[in-house]
Amino acid sequence: MSDTPSIPPPSEEPEQKPSSPLSKEGGPAADGPVRTAAPTVVPPQHAQHAHPSPQHQQYQPWGPPRGATPPGPSPLSKLTPPAPARVTLPTLWAILATALLCALLFGGGLGLNLLIVAVPAVLAAGFAARAAGRRLRPWTLVWALGGLALLAVPALLDAGWPTFLAIVSALALTAFALHGGRGWPSVLLAPFGLFHSLGTGTVWAWQGMRERAEGSRGRWGPVLRTSLVAVVLLVVFGALFAGADAAFADLLGSLMPDISLAQAPWRLSLFLLGLFGAIAVARTGAAPLRWDRMEVGQGRSRGRMEWALPLVVLNLLFAAFNAVQLTVLFGGYDKVLKETGLTYSAYARQGFWQLLIATLLTLVVIGLALRWAPRSDARDRTLVRTVLGALCVLTLVVVASALRRMDLYVDAYGLTRLRISVTAMEIWLGVVILLIMAAGVFGARFLPRAVAASAAVAVLGFGLISPDALVAESNVDRYERLGKIDVDYLAGLSADAVPALDRLPEPHRSCALVDIDHQLRPDDDAWYATSWSRDRAREVLEDRKIHYVLGSCVLLGRDDPTDSEDPYDSEDPYETEDPYDSEDPYGTP
Repeated sequence: MSDTPSIPPPSEEPEQKPSSPLSKEGGPAADGPVRTAAPTVVPPQHAQHAHPSPQHQQYQPWGPPRGATPPGPSPLSKLTPPAPARVTLPTLWAILATALLCALLFGGGLGLNLLIVAVPAVLAAGFAARAAGRRLRPWTLVWALGGLALLAVPALLDAGWPTFLAIVSALALTAFALHGGRGWPSVLLAPFGLFHSLGTGTVWAWQGMRERAEGSRGRWGPVLRTSLVAVVLLVVFGALFAGADAAFADLLGSLMPDISLAQAPWRLSLFLLGLFGAIAVARTGAAPLRWDRMEVGQGRSRGRMEWALPLVVLNLLFAAFNAVQLTVLFGGYDKVLKETGLTYSAYARQGFWQLLIATLLTLVVIGLALRWAPRSDARDRTLVRTVLGALCVLTLVVVASALRRMDLYVDAYGLTRLRISVTAMEIWLGVVILLIMAAGVFGARFLPRAVAASAAVAVLGFGLISPDALVAESNVDRYERLGKIDVDYLAGLSADAVPALDRLPEPHRSCALVDIDHQLRPDDDAWYATSWSRDRAREVLEDRKIHYVLGSCVLLGRDDPTDSEDPYDSEDPYETEDPYDSEDPYGTP
């Protein structure tokens, strides 16, 4: 059998009507007799193709299958903006200035050089956005100023970990300022838009530079000649004045970066990093991805009992746990410790990580509940606010319990970088829960931006409190009260801790500061590649010299031998010595 479907026989030809006196175009008919076209004779073997069925009329051998809908626009095409405006000359100069400053000022330490390099990069984005017709909005200004404020942390502190957090957060705020938007897609995905602009921006900048070069070919010669003459004059007379006066030579040496031929590959890499980074920022400012156009499908509403009953049960569990915690927090330690058999410090450290994870999971539960909760009428909306509001309040009690446990553990074993970091994170999670509660009352329109702003403020505040200095201050105070200190751990802190460690008596002071003193010994940092904390530490160590005797620090061991490990590790079965076994500092018998 043939695979070709049967075609009905063609119908009879309609009767030929005489042509109209008017032509097909509506004008008068041509002179002369009217001719009728001869009927087309279709061979029998092609008769079925002469009068195909409607299905065969739509069939195309290389087209989509029958009945298939044409493909719609891809998800990325919805996000892609129109072609940006042509790159302007101020934008190109700002990009070039960013690349040159990056090559000259980076390569050593971090300090004011980050802020100096960021200024022309921000100007490049501003010039490109203005050429594209974009307006400066209040939130754009907030993100931009916040990013610049975060870059002040490396200029103040010596510790690397708050500096890293500040730089990453500054890049995120830069992406928020360039992309705009107010929804969760914009807040979560805006930093990835900078990587998208890296490729498209290179082509955009190259085309604009070629157009500018072709349009002003005759003006480049005088500019280059003038620049060359200025450079030669500066080099010649600067060398003469430097040889004539040692103070002027020192001034030039402190202002000018140290550049040698051996550093050429490294400087070239930094130049390219600044160049492509500034291009990506400028291209994003001209035409950012429209993340707010991303469609996030609404979850299917569940029945009232289907979503509310699990949350009510979870609320009851939280309430039972919080009742126990409130009993403990308000003076019930003796009974709890007696029933559990744990020591004072072991109970303090037992559940912090579990409570931290419980707080994170609660945020996930709230997000899923908001996606699936019904909101068809006022009763559903009231039920959602009541159940989730109760869960948020109970979670705040869990956050307070976790912070109280950490406070007890720090009182027993001292403050460390890990402990202050997770404490700051737990505090920020509590702030997020408060923002969710506020969104339930006043609306969730500004919730994504508020959460992002709270994270930036938390990172900025974490850097401004100088965590290394706070760790050193807390441990020195603990030594003055209890006579216990971990000198080995404090010796690994940064220069931020020097003023606090300078209060220790000898030989503890010299043992804690000898490593930091060696790090600060080469006093050849440029003014833009050092921090205020390092300069202050050098002054402190210059006033009081280190008196280090080989072998004098061996006897100064730790009072907590497991402090270098994670104190909440599951493999530590509370076998460390409890300094409060003999007596309870809170006066309990």
